[in-house]
Amino acid sequence: MNLDLHTHSVSSDDSKATVEQFAKWTLFLRSEGFPLDGFVLTEHRKFDYKNDYSDISEKYGVMILKGSEVETDHGHFLVFGVTETLTDRINFARVDISAIELVLTAQMCGAIAIPAHPGRFGIGLCEFNNEELNSQIRVVENLNAGNLHQEQIRSDKFISSKSFDSFIGGSDSHVVSTLGKCLTQFEGSIQSENDLVRELLYGSYQSIKIEDLLID
Repeated sequence: MNLDLHTHSVSSDDSKATVEQFAKWTLFLRSEGFPLDGFVLTEHRKFDYKNDYSDISEKYGVMILKGSEVETDHGHFLVFGVTETLTDRINFARVDISAIELVLTAQMCGAIAIPAHPGRFGIGLCEFNNEELNSQIRVVENLNAGNLHQEQIRSDKFISSKSFDSFIGGSDSHVVSTLGKCLTQFEGSIQSENDLVRELLYGSYQSIKIEDLLID
């Protein structure tokens, strides 16, 4: 199963793309030979409880899940498997969330917090040197289509110096046409946010670029 795990719709304050536009673009990519199954909406500094995208998902046959991208004292993190218990304990709107508290609380709540674009200047994990935090992190976003070339090099060097278990990819799309440029390929089936967390924790998957998906 091929999912873009890092996207932002107009529910984020810096995106121009609607969820339906993302769904339509997914169908376009499929028509061009790229079998993208769906995407996860990771809106900035919140979990979008109020919007239900099941009608759009069914209309276009596209998997649409929700997560969040939050800002911590050690850079940005993607959070999957968000529950009310988690958002009651961690205020996603803050820009100085304790990263170690986020990672551990997510674990306790059945969720997972993953460093986003670790090589990004100012907001990536490699800006900081906290081995206690690094030791608690199992999964890192190693492919992000929004990275500049030097940011990707920086990310690769940082990750190669650590012992993280697994890696995900996401487009970090804020506009429709970048959806799916980097993504995550899962061997297992995912039908819900709980399934996504299960696969991220225990499944088999890899981060890839969209050109690696092309069907002849």
